[in-house]
Amino acid sequence: RTSTDIQVSVMSPNKPVPSRRTIRRRLQVAGLHGRRPVKKPLSDESKFNLFGIDGIQWIRRPIGSRYAPQYQCPTVKHGGGFVMQDNDPKHTSGHVANWFRRRRVDLLEWPSQSPYFNPIEHMWEELERRLKGVRTSNANQKFAQLEAAWKSIPMMVVQTLLDSMPRRCQADNDAKGYPTKY
Repeated sequence: RTSTDIQVSVMSPNKPVPSRRTIRRRLQVAGLHGRRPVKKPLSDESKFNLFGIDGIQWIRRPIGSRYAPQYQCPTVKHGGGFVMQDNDPKHTSGHVANWFRRRRVDLLEWPSQSPYFNPIEHMWEELERRLKGVRTSNANQKFAQLEAAWKSIPMMVVQTLLDSMPRRCQADNDAKGYPTKY
């Protein structure tokens, strides 16, 4: 709950109402700090906004509990998935399936809702970090920014992501389906 919500819930005509700042201080003393929740992706698509930002949600959680399920914020864009293309229509259309078949590309079976296993998803995150706070006025400018930022990512970043895959797989096995730091 926000400090405003708490303030409203303790309002009484007979008692002084604590300020929101006092409520926040008391919560911090209790070890509950305002944080943005970890997003547990339910799809693996990246989105780049042309204008404005998405709303920010805040939670209060104890230190060290970042990946606890009750402090996560599920996100859904679209998709689902079982193979590398995650069952999104643009990945599983007849045209795409024929393209793979003609080129004798074998698709990997891929656990659904597991973009952390796919290094390209982490490249999208890197791209998003590089463009954080960069504004544009039209789609052509946004595309040019995306392209320039993509080309500026060093190969060392790619190699580091590829090298992290065994650790990611092990962390997933150890977590037995629960969230990991990845």
